[in-house]
Amino acid sequence: MKLFLMFFFTVLSLSVNAAKSPAPGTLINQQNIAQFTAYLDKPIIDLVTKGHLSVMVGEHFDAPPNTRFLALTEKNQRVASIDPNSGQLINFQGGLPFPEEPTQVDPLAGLKLAWNMRYAYGGDTSLVDPFIWDYIDMTKGKVERTLSFVGKTLRYKHRISIQPTPNLPNNPASIFNAIYLQAKEPFDIKNTQLLVHRLEDDSARERTWLYLSVQRRVRRLPAGQTTDAFLGSDIMIEDFLGYNGRINDMRWRYLGTQHLLAPLYKHNTTVSNIESEHSGDYKFGTFHGQGNCFPNVPWQVRKLYVLEAKPITTNHPLSKRIFYIDAQTHTPIAGRHYDRNNKIWRVGISAFSHPDEHLKQNKGAGVVIPSLISMVDVAAQHCTTLKMKTIINDRSVKQKHFTVQSLRTKGK
Repeated sequence: MKLFLMFFFTVLSLSVNAAKSPAPGTLINQQNIAQFTAYLDKPIIDLVTKGHLSVMVGEHFDAPPNTRFLALTEKNQRVASIDPNSGQLINFQGGLPFPEEPTQVDPLAGLKLAWNMRYAYGGDTSLVDPFIWDYIDMTKGKVERTLSFVGKTLRYKHRISIQPTPNLPNNPASIFNAIYLQAKEPFDIKNTQLLVHRLEDDSARERTWLYLSVQRRVRRLPAGQTTDAFLGSDIMIEDFLGYNGRINDMRWRYLGTQHLLAPLYKHNTTVSNIESEHSGDYKFGTFHGQGNCFPNVPWQVRKLYVLEAKPITTNHPLSKRIFYIDAQTHTPIAGRHYDRNNKIWRVGISAFSHPDEHLKQNKGAGVVIPSLISMVDVAAQHCTTLKMKTIINDRSVKQKHFTVQSLRTKGK
């Protein structure tokens, strides 16, 4: 196993450093963007060119995945496969389903990356509290509305850190993972709750429920409503965790590998000398650029897999998504969303911290920590920013929190 892990990290490290990176401390802005277009994708180049965003280059560092997850990946390599007719994952036993390097000659490369994105390890549980959403008019720089949530996630299957492993008991629906949100503020939506069950069987529809505090009842959402704006934000339920839809609902195509700048940073170092909102002794960090809509953190050159997802149905609001997936963590760091006319509509940017440079509870987690996220509607000149205090593998997150009955109980 040690030889495999050493080889795994060496290949990634060499690949990431293969591109000659801009020097740490370089500020990429409207004046010098022409020198750095090789390290940014077109929507970001356009934002920098217009003066809406500047990018500070930070140091490069490794972000190795959880060691137990890597060991499970080695144990189960070449075990999983894809049904070429249905696209369904077959005989998956845990770890990363397809750890081999993607190639464009492989017709299933896109699907394999999609499945890797689904099963990349983000913790058996996570707790995000507080979880603050700001709705911002970019042209005026005005915060129109602020929402505060508690967020939780739970893996029912393929667990590696918190007992019981690998699967939770009493799971007759064969749920893979679940997402829970509860609104704390403002008063008009207090106790509004969202519950999403993502089933292991991707051919089955996800199960999504919304408890609306004003109606005092639980409503199950039809599949089409997961692509509506969530509580008036610039974010769909389908956007959660990068992509929260069914793999089967998209046509996936691997577009190649690029070395581009991405916001992976060391949180504690970055926020140590800045003024920032805080929760207890945790500083959130800040946003900057037009309307304060972009995470104000250093970016580093990362090896990224570029993945295209086109909806199979014609009534989806998007014509396609482009994901930029970090090759070391298999985390979708950026998303570009195109409208039905194939014009850029929304730019999603997720800033992740190294776990050892975050809360002490996250040290050694082997999971990059989501800290600052923005979804920018470039057409409407509007954005939604998310600030979060995230704890990975928090033991206070329990299976009983992810039931419809729990929604009703907490809503009273």
